[in-house]
Amino acid sequence: MQGIMRAWILFGVAVTCVALYLILQQLRPPQTLVLAAGPDQGAYARIAGQYQHILARDGIDLTILHTAGSAENAALLSADQVQAALLQGGIQVSAPHVETLGTLFYEPMLFLTRTGVDIPANPALWRGLRISAGQDGSGTASVFDDFLHAVGLTPADNTRLMLSYPDAIAALQGGQIDLAVFIAPIDAPYLVAAYDAPDLRLVPVAYAQAIARRLSYADTVTLPAGGLLLDPVRPAQPLQLIATEARLAVSGDLHPALINRLSMAAIELHRARDMLSNPEQFPAPDAGTLDMNTAARQLIANGPSIWFDWLPYWMAAQINRVFLLLLPIVFILVPLLRGIPRLFALAMRWRVWQHYPEIRQIEEALAQSPDATALDALQSRLDRLETRLTNLRLPPAFRQGQYDARLHIGLVQARLDAARANTAV
Repeated sequence: MQGIMRAWILFGVAVTCVALYLILQQLRPPQTLVLAAGPDQGAYARIAGQYQHILARDGIDLTILHTAGSAENAALLSADQVQAALLQGGIQVSAPHVETLGTLFYEPMLFLTRTGVDIPANPALWRGLRISAGQDGSGTASVFDDFLHAVGLTPADNTRLMLSYPDAIAALQGGQIDLAVFIAPIDAPYLVAAYDAPDLRLVPVAYAQAIARRLSYADTVTLPAGGLLLDPVRPAQPLQLIATEARLAVSGDLHPALINRLSMAAIELHRARDMLSNPEQFPAPDAGTLDMNTAARQLIANGPSIWFDWLPYWMAAQINRVFLLLLPIVFILVPLLRGIPRLFALAMRWRVWQHYPEIRQIEEALAQSPDATALDALQSRLDRLETRLTNLRLPPAFRQGQYDARLHIGLVQARLDAARANTAV
């Protein structure tokens, strides 16, 4: 019986080990991730490279997919061709399974023209201009459509071109276009080069706040004087700019540990102060049309737990999930382990108790005044019964029941001897 108990304990340990192995396998995330950025050499590609560097610390291979821009990124994410994407504010995602990890930074709407070209400050008065506003499939092209509608312009009022940002700057300097529209981080490499170009200038847009109010996803930010350059000072006066908030979106079935790691990378990259935002203003909860991932929201609000200092990122990211997965095992295994000693004690007592029905039968037979032959048969049964009880191998803690049963047999033996004596008389 002790062997049976040991077998049960080994079985419980084996079940626990298998369950823990399966849980760890489920918790461990894939080591690859595809993120849709923008055009190669663009601002989103540069930011994606920073994410790639941070995730590589934990052995995560982030593949950057270069695209035409946010509109294409959203389509790829909706079609499950990528697991994550950088999206410009105002870009709609039709797939219900896509979630956002928060907004990351402001992307102002900047308008560049050549020095000496007269562009009205009120965009409602723009007529007959050659305007480049991002490539087809870019977020800039999509948002600029909304901008035109907000200021009351129609596509026929101006000539629209679809040039990449670097090509738009070159076309502007070459006189092929009159106005180039950019919606990008203010420190994008192609913009930094343009700020210092003596033949280019920023067009201040009047009524920026009124226009932003007409765009549900836009806000206004103030670029301080000298925010772009201090020598020469650009802009010379503070500028109020229309701005959207870039966000990081992921597929809803992305592994929780990767969601957590991306959120941590976003906090590391975007919490610093810049010309348009205050310290720790970003990442921020997304108030747009996409659902905010719950884990990312909690991480942004409360920061990482203490487990990040002690456990691998993929464990620390899911410690609550680990507890939830372990609870069924605890609720099943702990009572089982606590019940094994009781079951063992019951089994030991049962080895003695199972003899009592036969003792009772012999007592009932003696009460019926049996003859000498019947008494001999009862004596044989009683002897065999005592032999079985004597040969029982029980742990010391359970031998008291064995001794009691043998005492009961002794009492029955005394009755049987008395009955034989009466029969002999």
